[in-house]
Amino acid sequence: MPRLGPEPECTDRWRVSGYGIPVYSAGALVVGSGAAGLRAAVELRRRGVEVAVLTQSAWGGTSACSGSDKQTLHTANTSDQGDNYRDMAAAIRAGGAMDEDTAYVEAVGSARAMASLQFLGLPLPQDRLGGTLRYQTDHDEVGRATSCGPRTSRLMVKVLAQEAIRLGIPIYNQTTAVRILKDARGDLLGLLAIRAKDRSDDNPLGAVFFGASILVLAAGGPGELYRDSVFPNGCFGSLGLALEAGLDVVNLTESQFGIGTRREGFPWNLSGTYVQVIPHIYSVDADGTEHHFLADYYRTTQELASNVFRKGYQWPFHATRMLDFGSSLVDLAIFREGEQGRRIFMDFNRNPLPVPGDAPFALDRLDTDAAAYLRKARADQALPIDRLRHMNPLAIELYRRYKIDIAAAPLEFAVNNQHMNGGIAVDIWGRSSVRGIYAVGEAAGTHGVTRPGGAALNAGQVFGTRVAEHIAASGWAVCPEAGDPPSALRDAIAKIEAIARTDSRLTLRRVRKEVQTRMSEKAGILCSPDEVGAALVEASKLCAEIRRNGIRLDRPSELSRVIQWQQMALVSEAVLAALNFYISSGGGSRGARAICDPAGAGLPRAKAGPLEAYRFREERAEHRGEQIVVRLADGELRLSVRPNRATATDRPFFERDWPAWLTGTIYAADELR
Repeated sequence: MPRLGPEPECTDRWRVSGYGIPVYSAGALVVGSGAAGLRAAVELRRRGVEVAVLTQSAWGGTSACSGSDKQTLHTANTSDQGDNYRDMAAAIRAGGAMDEDTAYVEAVGSARAMASLQFLGLPLPQDRLGGTLRYQTDHDEVGRATSCGPRTSRLMVKVLAQEAIRLGIPIYNQTTAVRILKDARGDLLGLLAIRAKDRSDDNPLGAVFFGASILVLAAGGPGELYRDSVFPNGCFGSLGLALEAGLDVVNLTESQFGIGTRREGFPWNLSGTYVQVIPHIYSVDADGTEHHFLADYYRTTQELASNVFRKGYQWPFHATRMLDFGSSLVDLAIFREGEQGRRIFMDFNRNPLPVPGDAPFALDRLDTDAAAYLRKARADQALPIDRLRHMNPLAIELYRRYKIDIAAAPLEFAVNNQHMNGGIAVDIWGRSSVRGIYAVGEAAGTHGVTRPGGAALNAGQVFGTRVAEHIAASGWAVCPEAGDPPSALRDAIAKIEAIARTDSRLTLRRVRKEVQTRMSEKAGILCSPDEVGAALVEASKLCAEIRRNGIRLDRPSELSRVIQWQQMALVSEAVLAALNFYISSGGGSRGARAICDPAGAGLPRAKAGPLEAYRFREERAEHRGEQIVVRLADGELRLSVRPNRATATDRPFFERDWPAWLTGTIYAADELR
């Protein structure tokens, strides 16, 4: 990854609440240095906007540190067939609870996003005639997926970071944004942040003020929300920051879960070829005894092996795929093994053991989709590790770099949280409900219930560009003039002092454990109405305790973590509030979660018979056409429902519509409210 350049010196120093606060300024601030944030910053600078990037850890976030076997970028198909953008938009929003206009923006902008990345040097693979190589991924009916390999998003960060540095964009590293500041009218003033570099006897908090008239939130999703998570450590996102600033957030009920290696080692999704080579999956109990547990769920060896294969392109858990012995029955079985305290492993040196009483595994005894794929890939080798080495040797090398040799030993894994599909509510230009604040990437709640694999990477690139276009056209991005410290800064510092207290009995460890355990056990792939309601009560109690007594600050270096965990507790309460609201409104199983209900119509079956404990509600069709909105106002979480926005039905006409582009009136629509 490229080396950062020098940071600009502070422009002023204010005396506020007894602290000497350094002051920095820019026309626009981008919070987050992932692929979406860097895209926004690069496009802003190209349009003449004075922009700066604030990042907790440069090149250390989800974009730079996450992936899968061949991490996907989802774009318009230009290789083997033409693509209708409206068809692509329909596929992107097919899961429901997604705005039609947003889906169309992502579809029509995808070709431009991919081409610009290629121009910057992203090595997307091509055939000899110059067409981009494609494959099919989850929720993808056409095959619009392409990839540079396991590290596609890291390579995107690399080429965008190189361009940002070439353009001279200041990147303030090890800087944690903790409060958004607004004036009495609600207009943006800037950010209060914590920087170890600025900690001194005169400023023991390490507090700094960044003044700006425009803010782009691009700090990713709340990866620390779950104990069982494939996010890199330290990914807190900016949802707590947004909620405290009064921004609307949507679709907090929607996430993604799937199999992956644990955070204690090297967190990574086990999709694509990792499972398409059909390794043996088993569990080990406390006595060291192996259990071929999938044989308790599937009726034949062929059915078992074919559904392990399907986890490659049906990676996310989906409630309906538990039915009819589908691929999400694999996730349910793994989840149940974990609940029993067993460890689950994937062995690439063994083919799946046979289901007792059935024929052994054989490549010529697979379902049609699995057999055709492996035959086309010429993956007829005897063992899974040999098939993986043939189809994707980079998948083996990736783990070896982290001292994990999957060719020599089984790989431990579990069902993990992977992505937040909800987030900050935005319009077609990425504008939030607060003037001057935008959101892109996983921070923005644009993804709906489900999405094709890689559509999130595309969305970040498309909206990073759209945000920059709108900001540049608005002319709002002006560096603030020097002046006296605003009263909002004093208020923000007072609130931080009230949270980070040396006399509090509430420790960081307790807050983290309580939040993560509750979310993983009560708001994971299996939920029940009673347990979600009880979890919400407990989450609200924790937030109330934090407001009363704060969180103990043992040393100054922990200040940013204290504030982040206070915000993560708030995000947890907001997610559970939205989920409880949805379930109480009759909401059923969709996307990431099965809503277990004894009266539900959905009934998974195992080989031995129905799994009554996991009977679930089916989704109600009307819920696909709406989104749950959460806003923090006067210290309370307020929930409402809004319908999905539609796409204009009239076709563009050049001579009629060109003037709107020339005069800039395409940017003049009302802001999201």
